[in-house]
Amino acid sequence: MGTGMLTFPLAMASAGLIPGMITCIFSGAVAAFGLYLLSLCATHTHHRRASFFAVAQLTFPRAAVFFDAAIAIKCFGVSISYLIIVKGLMPNVVLSFYHVLTPPTTHPPPWTLNGGNWIIIFMVVLIPLAFLRRLDSLRHTSYVALFSVAYLVVIVVVCQIWPLPDMPTRGEIRLIHFTPNFVSTFPIQVFAFTCAQNLFPLYNEVRNNSQARMNIIIGGSIGSAILTYEVIAIFGYLTFGSKVGANIIAMYPSTSLFIAAGQLAIVILVLFSYPLQVHPCRNCLDKVFHPGHVHPPVKPVSANDEDDDSSDSDDEEEIEDEHADSEMSTFKHTVLTSAIIAGGFTVAYLVDDLQLGWSPNEVDSAFSPLTSGFE
Repeated sequence: MGTGMLTFPLAMASAGLIPGMITCIFSGAVAAFGLYLLSLCATHTHHRRASFFAVAQLTFPRAAVFFDAAIAIKCFGVSISYLIIVKGLMPNVVLSFYHVLTPPTTHPPPWTLNGGNWIIIFMVVLIPLAFLRRLDSLRHTSYVALFSVAYLVVIVVVCQIWPLPDMPTRGEIRLIHFTPNFVSTFPIQVFAFTCAQNLFPLYNEVRNNSQARMNIIIGGSIGSAILTYEVIAIFGYLTFGSKVGANIIAMYPSTSLFIAAGQLAIVILVLFSYPLQVHPCRNCLDKVFHPGHVHPPVKPVSANDEDDDSSDSDDEEEIEDEHADSEMSTFKHTVLTSAIIAGGFTVAYLVDDLQLGWSPNEVDSAFSPLTSGFE
């Protein structure tokens, strides 16, 4: 989950309390159904070799490479947007902490107010994470990101029950009230559950990838996301009413350490979402630049069959599908990852306006942080 959830109170204000709750649940249910269908498709690919490329070979073999190219472009663009968001947030975070912790006459060093400098600093942490081959390796950073989400939820709930001093006056609250802004805010709720790019890597890595287990993972992840979004939307809307802004955290006065830490939590959340975009981008580019990307359709293999004939499946892993993540050579892995990081960093460093880059308008990595701990 990422910065998109901060816009949910505005989405609720554009339709009213009841429609806002319904559209959030509807968006999550549709996303869960889509993930369920993808998990079914995964059972028809080679043992633990599921990918959009492998599924496309069963339907449109000659167009399979274009599916991966589209996903790679999308993930690359979202990864850039995360860096741009961090670049824009960090100067404000620094000012907030200086305002809270130092005398009014103390000013932060000029270099700390340059977002480009912070991107350079954070890349020291992000580069090693981006080079990790497995989603499971990112589970610890995902736990930190989820802690940041929990802290933001606490801020929204606490500030509604015990308002902070100098908070804006609350606007009107309505149960049902559709406004023209609903057309632009509803897609935010839809994109908040975008996570299909990490479904197949998860299917390949999870210890028990039976359909029943995948259903639990999908239901638990999307269900947790729905609950989180609903809490932020409802309490945020009840706090500010029709006057709520696009960023709920920005509505609170940054005169306390409680709120300043929340702004830092957003930065941490976005930072640790970055590797979750590099991973699927790299895997898709591996298919795009693979010289033999068109293969005959594979024989459907179910998850139950895998358990009954594990030895045969293990043999198939090595000879039948050349597109598995584990088959990517170290050289290719290094080149692709370096290109993604270098390209994204260059664009983010030079671009200040998110609209000139790639606006995610979503919580694109919602699924992976929630599921990286499932085995």
